[in-house]
Amino acid sequence: MSILYTVTNRVANITIFLKETLIGFYYLCARLDKSLFIMTTFRHRALSLASSHQAGRFFLEEGPVSKYFGQNVLDLEKMRGYISQVAYEAVISSLRYGAKLDRSVADEIASGMKEWALENGATHYTHLFHPLTDSTAEKHEAFISFKDGKAFEKFDGSTLVQQEPDASSFPNGGLRNTFEARGYSAWDPSSPVFLLDGTLCIPSVFVSYTGEALDTKVPHLKSLRALSEAAVSVAGLFDDNVNSVRVNLGIEQEYFLVDEALYNARPDLMLCGRTVIGHTSAKDQQLEDHYFGAIPSRVSSFMKDFESEAYKLGILLQTRHNEVAPNQFECAPVFCDAVKAIDQNMMLMILMQKVAEKHHLKVIFHEKPFDGVNGSGKHCNWSLMTDTGVNLLSPGKTPTKNLSFLSFYASVVRAVYRHHYLMMAAVSTLSNSFRLGGGEAPPAVMSLFSGSTLFEVFRTIINMDEMKETAAREQESIKIVNSIPEIFPDNTDRNRTSPFAFTGNRFEFRAVGASQNVASAVYVLNCAVAESLFEFKRRVDELEASGEDRSVAVMNVVRAFVTESKDIMFEGNGYSIEWYQEADRRGLRAVRDVPEAYEVYHDQMTVDLFGNLEVLAPNEVAARFEILNETFVKKLQIEARVLGDMCLNHVIPAAVRYQNVLIDNVKGMKEILGNDYLDLCASEINTLKEISSYINDASSYVEELVETRKKANRIENIADRAKVYSHEVRTIMDKVRLCADKLEMLIDDEMWPLPKYRELLFF
Repeated sequence: MSILYTVTNRVANITIFLKETLIGFYYLCARLDKSLFIMTTFRHRALSLASSHQAGRFFLEEGPVSKYFGQNVLDLEKMRGYISQVAYEAVISSLRYGAKLDRSVADEIASGMKEWALENGATHYTHLFHPLTDSTAEKHEAFISFKDGKAFEKFDGSTLVQQEPDASSFPNGGLRNTFEARGYSAWDPSSPVFLLDGTLCIPSVFVSYTGEALDTKVPHLKSLRALSEAAVSVAGLFDDNVNSVRVNLGIEQEYFLVDEALYNARPDLMLCGRTVIGHTSAKDQQLEDHYFGAIPSRVSSFMKDFESEAYKLGILLQTRHNEVAPNQFECAPVFCDAVKAIDQNMMLMILMQKVAEKHHLKVIFHEKPFDGVNGSGKHCNWSLMTDTGVNLLSPGKTPTKNLSFLSFYASVVRAVYRHHYLMMAAVSTLSNSFRLGGGEAPPAVMSLFSGSTLFEVFRTIINMDEMKETAAREQESIKIVNSIPEIFPDNTDRNRTSPFAFTGNRFEFRAVGASQNVASAVYVLNCAVAESLFEFKRRVDELEASGEDRSVAVMNVVRAFVTESKDIMFEGNGYSIEWYQEADRRGLRAVRDVPEAYEVYHDQMTVDLFGNLEVLAPNEVAARFEILNETFVKKLQIEARVLGDMCLNHVIPAAVRYQNVLIDNVKGMKEILGNDYLDLCASEINTLKEISSYINDASSYVEELVETRKKANRIENIADRAKVYSHEVRTIMDKVRLCADKLEMLIDDEMWPLPKYRELLFF
């Protein structure tokens, strides 16, 4: 027994000794090359953790979608059960005619909202608004209140209609002073309230103390009002029953998914939303096997979960599929009113990020998170619908319907032509600039695609003989309308290279970026079209006053509009170099530099466009110019700093470590082989030279990058500072990246500290 005990004890001691020896060796390695040990294991630990993440569902709902669709939305039908008929009719009047709610009605509506929210487990409320950051903002307030030592829930009409969140730190472009920081959020009844995470969310606008718009929703709402008025005036030429026209939007949302563990191992993805370094993967999208392919199980589980949560919020998602790039996907809802569509899209982006956490995934909305593969857009399908249920951009079978269609179509053509540069500037952000014109997305110069059938129609109209005021010529003119072939939605092909394409009964504005708030681009489009529609009506009225028949007058204006604007119409490949050359000959301005594009906000034509329609006052336009430049600088500044940090703290140290490995190898070969080592170690020596060269270049470029940023930051004028960042800082960043990407291909994979593209794009 004692012998067995002794043997067992010695084995145990030996085990402890070996264990302590291994631990000692472990820490010795860490001390000798601590950064190598930590970073290598961190990357591989992230890869190991990523491989352990499995598909699963977290938000399972029983039964068909119709059973729980909209359960977290207080729509008009539900609201009717919580307020009186008088209050309900007041809400309807507010929605349809913009009538102001009096205090007593507002109190009743607020009480009804509170009752519904409490019944569904809410404890707080928030006025959700869209500041000038392309994101949403919310400040939560509790329903709970106290009086005489007793707790009770309180929510009255004044609280519903208006709040003072302050929110002074949001971009304002000089519209607010720090010492006058008061800002107001006000309920927007055109979009329904909803519940999210136990909070009653109240869609709102955000304005300054003196009434200036501090968000994207106020100008969007004003543009919709102006567009409705203009569209009604033209629609009235054909139908006296039209009282209002609304914009319908269908917003296709593209996005990337990355495993959470790998995302956390990439400082650039975490801080910039994109990879500022990273060599392309040997396999990415070149086989086109991901596009419309079978959705991976893990992604499918995520999609089903966020869709079920979206359905509860009344978001009618209809489409899901793989996009072109690896780990890139798309979802798309059914068309609805523009205000609701944009609110729901912003809501959906929040929801997708929340649900992704459950699946150990990260949703990336950046337009170009990975170099060398397709980026992400947010295609906006835009159409005009009358209160009588007619799509004004849908061709018809009757001459009158076709004449109406041609009138609105020609007005859109003119609008896009006149303000093509402003429309492109509205989608030109730092992140979208990496995508636009990249041979995989709409080019950075605007064009309008009509399809062969429509293009031939307009070619015929443009080439007509000059109209004369004779009965015969009038009949000939009208005959052209009658002889237009019937145009079905599938008569017009899709052109994915066009930033603005007609697709049968709507226009698809493809240039909007995936991370953008659509309102910032759509209100520009709305204003441009409203201006053209007002001009269309004015010219028709002038011709009618001179004695022309209405149909002839309308055709004359259609012809004039299309003739004036024909240079914007292009049916070819927008990705080709030839198109850029042709566009330049046509006088179409391409966005070659983002801060330069923002100068269009100073153009008098832009100021007049917004001012004449009472959408933005001159100081509000100037504020947006300031904010756009400021945002560009700040984002690029962050990217430049992250790039420098990653090079100095990750890339160069890894390169030096591998350099030392090669040096030790060459020294050992020299000791063993003598002079023969020069021939036998030629590869190692050449690699050493390459690594040394890239280390030196990277280090000097990072130093140059820092100094250039410092120089730019001393420039007081924000527009001039933005141009230096765009021209000089970005140029040096490209040089730094080139060095880092070359080093990634030279350094031992075991020593490389950051997850690579092949790991990020394929899981």
